[in-house]
Amino acid sequence: MFDSSDTAFKKLNTINRRMFILSAAKAVVFTGIIARLFSLQINENKKYLTLSDKNRLREWRLPPVRGEFLDYFGNVIAGNLKVYQLHVVPEQVENFKYLMLRLKDILELDDKEFLEIIKKKNSQKPWETLIISENLSWDQFSKINFFLHELGGAKPVLSVARNYPFNKTFTHVLGYVAQASENDLINNEIIKKNHVPGLRVGKIGLEKTFENDLLGTNGVQRYEVNAYGKRINQLDHKEGEKGKNIKLTLDTEVQKFSNELLAEKSGSISVMDIYTGEIIAMHSSPSFDPNLFFYGISTKNWKEIRENPLKPLLNKTVSGLYSPGSTIKPLVALSALENDVISPTQKVYCTGKMEMYGHTYHCWKEKGHKSMDLRSAIKQSCDVYFYETARKLGVDRLNLTALKFGLGHTVLKGTLANEKKGLVPSTKWKKNNLGVGWVLGETLITGIGQGYIQTTPLQLCLMTAQLANGGFKIYPRITVDKDQESLESIKYKMVQGAFKEKEKLYASPLRKVEEFLKMGTNEYHPLFRNPENVKFVLEAMFGSTNEFMGTSYKSRIEDPKYQFAGKTGTSQVKRITEEARELDLDISEIPYEERDHALYIAFGPYKNPRYALSVIIEHGGTGSSAAAPIAKKLFKLIIDRHELREKIKNKNSIKT
Repeated sequence: MFDSSDTAFKKLNTINRRMFILSAAKAVVFTGIIARLFSLQINENKKYLTLSDKNRLREWRLPPVRGEFLDYFGNVIAGNLKVYQLHVVPEQVENFKYLMLRLKDILELDDKEFLEIIKKKNSQKPWETLIISENLSWDQFSKINFFLHELGGAKPVLSVARNYPFNKTFTHVLGYVAQASENDLINNEIIKKNHVPGLRVGKIGLEKTFENDLLGTNGVQRYEVNAYGKRINQLDHKEGEKGKNIKLTLDTEVQKFSNELLAEKSGSISVMDIYTGEIIAMHSSPSFDPNLFFYGISTKNWKEIRENPLKPLLNKTVSGLYSPGSTIKPLVALSALENDVISPTQKVYCTGKMEMYGHTYHCWKEKGHKSMDLRSAIKQSCDVYFYETARKLGVDRLNLTALKFGLGHTVLKGTLANEKKGLVPSTKWKKNNLGVGWVLGETLITGIGQGYIQTTPLQLCLMTAQLANGGFKIYPRITVDKDQESLESIKYKMVQGAFKEKEKLYASPLRKVEEFLKMGTNEYHPLFRNPENVKFVLEAMFGSTNEFMGTSYKSRIEDPKYQFAGKTGTSQVKRITEEARELDLDISEIPYEERDHALYIAFGPYKNPRYALSVIIEHGGTGSSAAAPIAKKLFKLIIDRHELREKIKNKNSIKT
């Protein structure tokens, strides 16, 4: 018989057991919830508070403000402008297609611009910042901020852009900036540390040389944003440190005028203080506008620059290599005098050519100069006289003199990475590099600045400066040094150096060695043996410019305030054949690329010289017709600016 009480008891036990299990499960779940809440609110409070703040707060690293370049008078020649940009990080955007369509509509982008952005996005990683626009107008920037609540992932940014107010005037000196590349980040730790999307860094010129000084450090802005990412409150702003301003020795007015004088020409102008070595102007033509590179140069503009036959990308002042032509003759004369191979009174009869071992070496004057002494030979640039002088001197002794006076070395010692050393040949150089011996004919043509010898326009300017200051070594520079020695101190050291050199002439052999070793401590030591030889050469250069029959007589200035001395040069770019000599074509009848280069070196004012310059006009014909007239115009401005320059120099001296 079935017992109902047992059944009821079993059911009750089952229910109680189930209730216990359910209650236990509830207790476990409730305990877990309590524990999780405790963990969230107490143990992980900081973590979720941070995540909450990340949704509420935004931090922007601002691009560093780049230091400026100033000219000698404090004028900004490379500065900064505020620009408005729009950035997007694709992986932070829920619907990238929708965002881009809205931006296209708001910014009124055409199809080509839109496709360029899409193409750029596809070439990047999803987490890399996509720059939609680097230069928004104020209206565009305002519209973006107005619609920001529906543009999730879009980030309006206030940035800075490099600005070159004088456009192409300083391009080859300053260089330009462009977007930092992967190599920039790898090779420069400072760039990597301060990198933000769209950061611009120096690519060439002084912008690259002084990159670490100019760059500066990032600023930081912190904002509170709403649920749509729109800024509602600025919480904090940390200013970055602006890069260092760099003051240059350049004079903007002289540089601008150099640019004007070389308009439509291919060439170079260099101007230097003959004592301090300060570079007053250094211009290469043709140039280009560096502002084109900031936002990425267009294909059309880049093609025009790259394919221009006058080579605007080449800094001809420091990278162009030219045969110096007759501008080398003052140095050849000095070397011959210093080595006692000729005297100032030695005469050579010029018939217009010189025959040697079956070869004919021509003078530029077809019928010759007749009887020439050294001064007349410099003044009238007689090639035959210098063939004979070079024959007696020898290329190796000329090599030593040329190296002492600045040829064959970089002038700015690495300040411009693209500066070339040039070449001053010697018998040893030819044997080591070409594997054959030197021949006498090569000595002859080296004596008139042709053949293997190659110089930069800046080297010729330095050579002229070191002749003009009496024959003393100087140290060219393009940046203003607060600790720069005064002119009086430099001149005093030059006098001391000359005195020591004179003492050395009468010293015992042992003392001569001791004095030579000490000479390295004298910064402005003499480059001559006899100062009278330097004076003779300078006086002959005066005749070349200021006396009848001088090669640059037509470019003279009679006013002593502006009067200068100089030497013309014509550098052949193609061997002149006998047929060409017979035709005697006018320069306009010769193809441009076959015309000779025109050169001119000068210093002034003559009675109290302070500045040296070099001018080269590629394929200009002759130095007397193409280069010397430019120097004449330039010297007037240089001398007029001298007093203003001295005021700045004296003012700086008082401050220090």
